[in-house]
Amino acid sequence: MRSTAALLSAGCLATVATAVVQQRTSVADKIVLGARKQLERPAQYTPGYVKLEYPGGDVPAGTGVCTDVVIRAFRNAGMDLQRLIREDVLAHPRRYPRIAEPDKNIDHRRVPNQAAYFRSHGWMLDGSQRFWPGDIVYWKLPSGLDHIGIVSNRKSAQSQYLVIHNIAQTAEDDVLHRWIIVGHYRVLSKPAHR
Repeated sequence: MRSTAALLSAGCLATVATAVVQQRTSVADKIVLGARKQLERPAQYTPGYVKLEYPGGDVPAGTGVCTDVVIRAFRNAGMDLQRLIREDVLAHPRRYPRIAEPDKNIDHRRVPNQAAYFRSHGWMLDGSQRFWPGDIVYWKLPSGLDHIGIVSNRKSAQSQYLVIHNIAQTAEDDVLHRWIIVGHYRVLSKPAHR
């Protein structure tokens, strides 16, 4: 028979585990909702350098690229990737070998930089985990370009999760396994600003 202390300890651990799952689910739900909101007025794929306010800067409404889908979805969950990535670049420049000179206008809008940030916060999964709504997927397209999107909470007729992304405009498509997956990320907890 287990002691009262052991039972209380087990109960506390179960409560903590439940709280972590609920927080992750809440964050994932907010990320999906933020991605879904972008489908109401799809942004046309509009690459290019844009000067942004900081923090909280965004490209003009109705424009953007794949990374902007992720940025806007994360903002809906209370996370400003512009600020988070900039702070991480300044504190840990070696994590971002492609950044020669930090730039608050573009660094967070590049797929490899988002991936580096997600990896550095322990959000990268090893490839054996199932995909869940709110997960982030990083692909290498046949053209060699990097692409990123958010796993939707809706499924295809074949029961495959759809993805919200922007390759021509913001859309929800059955593309999860269409291209080579380079990274699979899941937000486990909201990061704090420095």
